[in-house]
Amino acid sequence: MSLELSSLQPAEGAKKSDNFRRGRGHGSGNGKTAGKGHKGQKARSGGTRPGFEGGQMPLYRRIPKRGFTNRNSKDIVAINVSVLERFEDGATITVDTLIETGIVKNPRDGVKILGNGEITKKLTVKANAFSATAKEKIEALGGTAEVM
Repeated sequence: MSLELSSLQPAEGAKKSDNFRRGRGHGSGNGKTAGKGHKGQKARSGGTRPGFEGGQMPLYRRIPKRGFTNRNSKDIVAINVSVLERFEDGATITVDTLIETGIVKNPRDGVKILGNGEITKKLTVKANAFSATAKEKIEALGGTAEVM
């Protein structure tokens, strides 16, 4: 059996079932204190909040804060015109066709066509944005660059 991410599983006997009933008498082997031991904080209901370290300065407060996240920023995927060379002459290229061919895996907030490389075919390209040189190269061959 090959070791792949999809075939990972715990070793034989390493996994214990967690579906037994706690606190159902000492004959069950898990009665009385129901596996919580005697007294103490962990025996009581409530417990501590996640991230609490018993009064020690917690990790999320020890680590320095830096910068901020702009809520309005967009994550744009950049594609060069040289990549569009694999399509046939006269083809219409949209974000969906780029995903189907595997050029773009996740379009995120949009796809922008950049002008790096050469192109020799007349194409109709529909994307979220174009750089000036990309638009120039596509239109120089009689193609069209449409902003979606």
